[in-house]
Amino acid sequence: MDADAVEIRVLGCLIEKQRTTPDQYPLSLNGLRLACNQATNRDPVVDYDEATIRAAIEKLSRRGWVRLASGPGGRVAKYRHLLDDALGRVPSQIALLAVLMLRGAQTPGELKGRVERIYPYGSVEDVQRTLDALAENELVERLPRRPGQSQDRYVQLLGGSLGREHDPSPGGESVVSTQAPLEDRVARLEEQVAELRRALEER
Repeated sequence: MDADAVEIRVLGCLIEKQRTTPDQYPLSLNGLRLACNQATNRDPVVDYDEATIRAAIEKLSRRGWVRLASGPGGRVAKYRHLLDDALGRVPSQIALLAVLMLRGAQTPGELKGRVERIYPYGSVEDVQRTLDALAENELVERLPRRPGQSQDRYVQLLGGSLGREHDPSPGGESVVSTQAPLEDRVARLEEQVAELRRALEER
């Protein structure tokens, strides 16, 4: 599959925003730029311009993973993802793939805390079962444990070796556990601001 880093970020954002801000979905090019470049729930944080995102959309469209969707009145071009149909995956699996696209390598425990905004998993065991199913279909891969790590970490494989290359630094798990509530609040506020910007710019 070997999608590049921009394609992976765009695709992850489309999946995320479909669930977290359904009133603003499908996303315009500007909406995608804001989603790709937001500072929370992203690793790494990036600064893509619209030309870069447009090029990624064109490549994703050729893969059959994204398509143009008409906005209200057809005044602004908007885009939606087709990954669930393209890969034959269910929402619980697509949600985990999205978080892996947006945040890099993570443990099942980290994924359980971060995926809740997109899909409500009942337990870490449910997350693990879904990861196992995705691994069987070569959509995710388990990474070797680093010294001192107690849990396996997983990466998505839609970007080929890109997922393996971006493995956040050790110690991230403890930071996530203490900062998750604040991080979620900031993420919600950023989404609300992004919605207001999109609404103003698309009038």
